[in-house]
Amino acid sequence: MTDTILLNRDGHIATITLNRPEKLNAMTKPMWLRLGEVLEGLSADETVRCIILRGAGGKSFSPGNDIGEFETERANPQQGKAYGKILHKTLGLLQDCPVPTVALIEGLCVGGGLEIAGCCDIRICGASSRFGAPVKNLGLVMAHNELAALTALAGRDVALEILLEGRVFDAVEAKEKHLVSRVVSDADVETEAYETAKRIAEGAPLAARWHKKFAKRLSDPTPLTEEEQDEGYACYSTEDFQIGYKAFLAKTKPDFKGR
Repeated sequence: MTDTILLNRDGHIATITLNRPEKLNAMTKPMWLRLGEVLEGLSADETVRCIILRGAGGKSFSPGNDIGEFETERANPQQGKAYGKILHKTLGLLQDCPVPTVALIEGLCVGGGLEIAGCCDIRICGASSRFGAPVKNLGLVMAHNELAALTALAGRDVALEILLEGRVFDAVEAKEKHLVSRVVSDADVETEAYETAKRIAEGAPLAARWHKKFAKRLSDPTPLTEEEQDEGYACYSTEDFQIGYKAFLAKTKPDFKGR
């Protein structure tokens, strides 16, 4: 099943592809497991500067979990909990990934697909993309860990609106609900996502990782410690800072090393 999650590298940019186009890239348990393994590997690789997540085929990012698995993998609370642990671990790895992440969204992005995209830092979709989480129609709930991510992204009232109504809505409404960062024409979504990744990868990678870390920490209302405050100035001791400001003064393009 590893071929249902593809990993490709182009320099400092890694692309993860959900690869079940015949099923619109519906997720299975082996896919959740493999996606987690890939994310763990990329998170530990200091040469990776941006990760793009996308679905294969151009018609769908992902419609969520494969309904065909429910009879065999999620038929009772015990199985549901075991499946949930795998799913939540993978979503947690995506949320905690130190590398900037970009969701390249073509077509359908609902349910678990929306959860995956929602854990990315930047979400770029095509104008015809559709979004939602109609799990109520299956008699299902979005468990606490999954709902927490949606609530953090869109707010409590919007998250409940999405779940209680179960509507599937368009990209314009998704943008209004803060579910996506940018809407472009369907023909341009791939180019825009990779141009975004390129801009990220051209920046100082340590700075990008620090910004992700700081933004996550600020969601915690606990006061910052002096050590945490000091980390905000650690960049001045990096080689990249020397490279960056000297390139700026010389009006040249910096070649950051990640050190």
